Amino acid sequence: MSHYAPLIPETAPFDAAARAFLNGWLAAYFGEASGSTASASSAVAAPVEDENFPWHDMTLPLDERLSLAEGRSLPQRLMAAMAQQDCGQCGYLCKTYAEAIATGAEKATNRCVPGGKETARMVKELLELGETATVAAAPAASIAAPAIGTPNFPSAMARLEGAIALNRGSTAKDTRQVVFDLAETGLKYEVGDALGVKAFNDPDTVTAIVERLGAKLDDAVDGPDGVRRGLYDVLLHACDIGRPTDEAVEVLASRAVNLEESQRLQALAEGYPGAGPEGADLLELLEIFPSARPPVQQLITSLGVLQPRLYSISSSMKAVNEQVHLTVAAVRYQLRGRARKGVASTFLAERLDKGASVPVFVQPAHGFRLPKDGSVPIIMIGPRTGVAPFRAFLQERRAIGAKGRNWLFFGDQHRASDFLYEEEMTGFKRDGLLTDLDLAFSRDQAERIYVQQRMREKAKELWAWLDAGAYIYVCGSITMGKDVYAALTAIIARQGGMGQGAAKAYIAKLARDERYLLDVY
Repeated sequence: MSHYAPLIPETAPFDAAARAFLNGWLAAYFGEASGSTASASSAVAAPVEDENFPWHDMTLPLDERLSLAEGRSLPQRLMAAMAQQDCGQCGYLCKTYAEAIATGAEKATNRCVPGGKETARMVKELLELGETATVAAAPAASIAAPAIGTPNFPSAMARLEGAIALNRGSTAKDTRQVVFDLAETGLKYEVGDALGVKAFNDPDTVTAIVERLGAKLDDAVDGPDGVRRGLYDVLLHACDIGRPTDEAVEVLASRAVNLEESQRLQALAEGYPGAGPEGADLLELLEIFPSARPPVQQLITSLGVLQPRLYSISSSMKAVNEQVHLTVAAVRYQLRGRARKGVASTFLAERLDKGASVPVFVQPAHGFRLPKDGSVPIIMIGPRTGVAPFRAFLQERRAIGAKGRNWLFFGDQHRASDFLYEEEMTGFKRDGLLTDLDLAFSRDQAERIYVQQRMREKAKELWAWLDAGAYIYVCGSITMGKDVYAALTAIIARQGGMGQGAAKAYIAKLARDERYLLDVY
């Protein structure tokens, strides 16, 4: 039996994004109110809370998020400009980072790594409106406190046990199982948590920067972390040289002798497209703009602090005792003729010797947990290194004797070289711990196949699992997360016999009930 919800008319004072959101909510709400037995009835949205953030959805484009925040306070509009991932790479959550910027407690406006230049430009535009923010709910001191690296998450020195290659054969990929010994740290973790690693920059890049500045390695400077030591050590351990702050670019602009270079740098700092090379690190800026040679201390002061990197933990302490495992893809690429390296990934894969000690800390998950009831079925979607937390989930479910069914979707480029943890996962399937294992290796056939296609192929079974109360988890890139969301929306709409708005409301209800959980980056 069908039940129809009222719709927001086209003439109502809402833009398309807000109207779609409200229509989806109404579809779910009236589905339950009418007693419908269709799936929309079980997806009714919870009553709207006093403080709700409808833009806090990483699948929405920036312009849609901003339109949903239109008319809100400056901190909330700044929050809408963030990537909505709460990934911690900026040192905050999306909400607290926005509040810190709005109150002036945080000066760096380009820390949102997933949002990139798009977010940084929009944050500057919003700030340039000249609005003074007051945040009644939290004093500036608490707003400024980062979500990671605080006393709540103390670091300890963990010993590296190894960085084992997971890829096989001739492949350009380099994925490692990084193992740390926690026996002497006192650190404990739960599956779903992340491990923060305090890595340091590439020494060759740091040396090249010092040379470009015409300085000496041991010149004493005050780092952005407030510690005075040699220039080489400050750049190596304390400064974010991969993503220069707008303030640092402005410092370069103010000291550039060449007028054209000065103007280009200023335009780059202000976020004008095409003003300078996209994604330039500090070394590249010094190479491209040779007349920009500010006093070293002034430049160092303007740089951001090198932030810890967070990695999803891929082990259960019930299975590996006092160890912690990470699944790390070493990032290496060419950009404008120069080899680039991911700071933490290559630190772990190539610059850290076995037995070395590294500062680490545990960042508890924001809801990314297994169901408390071990009989509840779970669906896990994790291609490439996104499989990490699901390996931990499976180890945990085995260790505690959980009876719930487990379904994993995994994919990468080639089965022969890129099936991470193949022996372990096929073993889980063989002995019944994995009820279903669906694989998508995109380059093993002429047609590209990804996990979302496997989901569509199993649409009926997926819907049956959800109808039986399954939790669904997604881990991987933000692009993959959006594709999975689109596939899931289509599956729910078709299998549940409802419209797209109601299907999105169904997913929103799953999220509020903590049955649809994301760990994306």
